Amino acid sequence: MTFMTASFHFKKRYIVYSLMFLYIVICQSYMSMRYSDKETTKFFATSKIEFQDKTVAFEGYKIHYVATGSAQNPTLFFIHGSPGSWNAFKEYLQDTLLLKKYRMIAIDRPGFGYSDFGEAQNLKVQSQRISEFIKKIENKKPLILVGHSVGGPVVAQLAVDNPSWYKRLVILAGSLDPKAENPEKWRTVIKASPLRYLIPGALRPSNDELWWLKKDLVYLEPELKKITCDVTIIHGTKDALVPYSNVAFMQKKFTNAKSIDTVTIEKANHFIPWSHYEIVRNALLDIQ
Repeated sequence: MTFMTASFHFKKRYIVYSLMFLYIVICQSYMSMRYSDKETTKFFATSKIEFQDKTVAFEGYKIHYVATGSAQNPTLFFIHGSPGSWNAFKEYLQDTLLLKKYRMIAIDRPGFGYSDFGEAQNLKVQSQRISEFIKKIENKKPLILVGHSVGGPVVAQLAVDNPSWYKRLVILAGSLDPKAENPEKWRTVIKASPLRYLIPGALRPSNDELWWLKKDLVYLEPELKKITCDVTIIHGTKDALVPYSNVAFMQKKFTNAKSIDTVTIEKANHFIPWSHYEIVRNALLDIQ
């Protein structure tokens, strides 16, 4: 009887461990939130839009991107939120109206997609790496940064670090006000081993950078006066993830911006790049 009981408990533990292993493997695979080469090719095949799907290697890191449009045009440079990858802006990259006016590039931010997946970086490091990438793809034409959610502070950091590089920032539901950020205490718990390895796919680097974000924004706030280009702010009044109060914060802190245009979308939530595609697209087309 004792032998049978021990055998049963052993089998039970074996099943539990096996299920945990399968959970980790499956979740890491299916929660990466990125397109494979085949998926990217299939997506653009429908619209027959020519595209580039490339990775640029630097010393110690790499940046993956997808580009469409003529290299002779000004550049719309898209930076996704958290978690995410370049394909957050895939519909924009095949928009025929935008293609008449722009070259468009969407990157995987450091730690996401195929840009050193899983290795999250703070705002300053992201800006340094993306800036080096921008040097590689620069075409001597106006450059417009478009950032959604956490991509908002990333484009602000880029403009702080190199103010003369950019014609305009377009900040979509951007989280820039440190006072509006309240890091959840549970994030620090799941950052520690072994729990962090149970977090699936892209949610792990997302958890890391969202835990750092408030401190990053505190450091960024006094630097925002360095932004000298035009700025467009687009935000929904019912954004439960990034409060609409961020709009007033940006209007107050961008003291040296050439101009500030604000588009308020009544009753819109955080996901305006997709739920209010035409409003965002038209704002990009209206840039002079």
